[in-house]
Amino acid sequence: MDLFKTVNEKINGKGLKIVFPEGNDERVLGACVRLHNDKIVHPIVLGNKAEISALANEKGFDISGLEIIDPAEYAEMDALVNSFVERRKGKIDEAGASKLLNEDTNYLGTMLVFTGKADGLVSGATRSTGDTVRPALQIIKMKEGFKKTSGVMFLSKGDEILVFADCAINIAPDANDLAETAILSNTTARQFGIEPRIAMLSFSSKGSAASEEVTRVEEATKLAKERNPELLIDGELQFDAAYVPSVGKSKAPNSEVAGKANAFVFPSLEAGNIGYKIAQRLGGYEAVGPILQGLNSPVNDLSRGCSEEDVYKLALLTAAQSLDA
Repeated sequence: MDLFKTVNEKINGKGLKIVFPEGNDERVLGACVRLHNDKIVHPIVLGNKAEISALANEKGFDISGLEIIDPAEYAEMDALVNSFVERRKGKIDEAGASKLLNEDTNYLGTMLVFTGKADGLVSGATRSTGDTVRPALQIIKMKEGFKKTSGVMFLSKGDEILVFADCAINIAPDANDLAETAILSNTTARQFGIEPRIAMLSFSSKGSAASEEVTRVEEATKLAKERNPELLIDGELQFDAAYVPSVGKSKAPNSEVAGKANAFVFPSLEAGNIGYKIAQRLGGYEAVGPILQGLNSPVNDLSRGCSEEDVYKLALLTAAQSLDA
């Protein structure tokens, strides 16, 4: 399966708008120029126009056709400020909202998504995950029935695509958090044409070890099945039992998932983050994401070590997500 062929077919001709709060970053601006020239999505670039123009001149970028919003010159800022105050329900006054939207382009970009002026947001090339996620949780908020967002990575090599979660957000998830991650990962995978077989990972397979950590994964699997009986899910499973057919048959012979999993829910953030980077750096998989799950509109977070290509591809995935938001 070619993930980006599927994505391009899904979004082409839809006129989807993705906002980029870090317009003064070379990688982000370069990706926006490419997106504009390829006419797949419509990029909206935020930042100081003079700084963006200077960067474009330095790097030889043609930005003549780009939509650039400078907070200091934005004609609809007052309306966004009023909408922000209303959304925060007394947690910020007009003066504070005006200061925040003028000084923090992540908040401005998130408000553009919330008010329908953009379909999604991509940020994080120069700022932390928290700087991207915080405005999204305050303004766009979680879908009904879910409490926490989580971050999925797509790992691709050849025709194989794997889904890894959570690799970005929740440091020490409890059983309910893991169950939510599994349910949301199922939805995310299906948005991109993947039929997920979900393994709830542990250092134990089907009771081969006993500990609080193992019990938590067992409970998460049970909760996920109760909330969504349609899930093709099993756990707890070690990674080899989940992925390798011969090991899966040996360790969990009656499982529909063991040895055939293509979506993996890790028991902690450290495990998920380390796991995807091992697959990327040692296994030769291309890693794209993280895709944030469960928000009412898509907001996605880049790594500060990202490339222009990473920005470009995450924008395409964000656009595709917006069609199912």
